[in-house]
Amino acid sequence: MKAPGADEFVPDTRDLATLRTASCECRGCDLYRHATQTVFGEGPADAAVVLVGEQPGDQEDQQGHPFVGPAGHLLDRALADAGLDRETLYLTNAVKHFKFVERGKRRIHKPPGRTEIVACSAWMTAELALIRPKLVVCLGAIAAQAVIDPAFKVSKQRGHVISMSDYRAIATVHPSAVLRAPDRAEAYAAFVDDLKKVRAEMSKRATSR
Repeated sequence: MKAPGADEFVPDTRDLATLRTASCECRGCDLYRHATQTVFGEGPADAAVVLVGEQPGDQEDQQGHPFVGPAGHLLDRALADAGLDRETLYLTNAVKHFKFVERGKRRIHKPPGRTEIVACSAWMTAELALIRPKLVVCLGAIAAQAVIDPAFKVSKQRGHVISMSDYRAIATVHPSAVLRAPDRAEAYAAFVDDLKKVRAEMSKRATSR
């Protein structure tokens, strides 16, 4: 069954806090029924760089904040190694509720489907419209397909800066993919290199003003 979508729950506002509060009442798809809470984006309302992930994980769902689980800890380390300050970035997800399957007492991440991504897209559209970033960093294929193009392949276009109508975008892997990599050290180094491209892109923009 087609999800009704989040559009009717997104208020007409220029205030990010109002948008965040409204997201807690979203019923745009069925994921809210089992998730603990909505996990909205966090960071400066005037951030020049927005990082977009896939969806909240188990820890994010419990704590109500994006990127606070194992993948978030790895992201923090990679950002620091790339010379980026997390406090200056806005972090969000393409989908705002945790989708999972239960295995015993564990809740195992399950990727959101296209229906859920589309249903939730109004929230991210509203976030980007308010923040007006210069660069959007897509962490993983689902984020890249939600932001850039449904046919986008990170394996082929990773690390390339793409001009969109209102901002530029760049895609890399999701930090959870680094955690799962057979050679984690190699995957981590490549991930940091991609984040260094983000820093270089922003430095280039700053000097060209």
